Amino acid sequence: MIRASRALSRKVEALEFSGKVAYVYNPLRYARAANEQYVRRYGTGSGVVLLLGMNPGPWGMAQTGVPFGEVSLVRDWLGIDAPIKRPAREHPKRQVLGFDCHRSEVSGARLWGWARDCYRTPERFFSEFFVWNYCPLSFMLESGANYTPDKLPKDEREPLFAACDRALQKVIEIMQPRRVVGIGKFAERRAGQVTAGGVPVDSILHPSPASPLANKGWAPQVERQLQDMGIQLPR
Repeated sequence: MIRASRALSRKVEALEFSGKVAYVYNPLRYARAANEQYVRRYGTGSGVVLLLGMNPGPWGMAQTGVPFGEVSLVRDWLGIDAPIKRPAREHPKRQVLGFDCHRSEVSGARLWGWARDCYRTPERFFSEFFVWNYCPLSFMLESGANYTPDKLPKDEREPLFAACDRALQKVIEIMQPRRVVGIGKFAERRAGQVTAGGVPVDSILHPSPASPLANKGWAPQVERQLQDMGIQLPR
């Protein structure tokens, strides 16, 4: 897993982005210590459900190196704490402060908060699931606004997706998940392209506060979606 992650980091580092993209953060590089601590501790299972996100959020993985990595939950529940370096170029409104960041990422708070409340311990959760991101890069406009990879122009999007597809394929080969569940429709579509029917692929509601549905009780809705897939949850 770590070799696959490092290979992906090198490939995406070599890509160039222009147009609306003003800043690109690669936490697989500057937050490698925390990311690899997460992988070594929790990414050793097989036959789990792979929960697949899109790409890092500015106050989550961009700070901690952990997918959906809301600072307090990564540190206090997952027990991950490692030195975080800085991107080569930072937006002044999106500085990487690592575990000193006091901003909370809502998506990460919802996802990992649900995992904690439902499974109580990380060990119980990771015996059933593993959380990973399809794309490791975070993109920002000159204003500092988040820019998702699906909005990139075709000539920039295709080489990025090709690298991310190969990395996801490798992760699936290593972990042999019994199912891949996209956290949102984008991740479901990319996983479907990669697996080509070899592994069941579904999706759950994305926990983003930009989603009106997610703001109406995200956790209960997702639990129903998972149960409809035949995934048993703790009572």
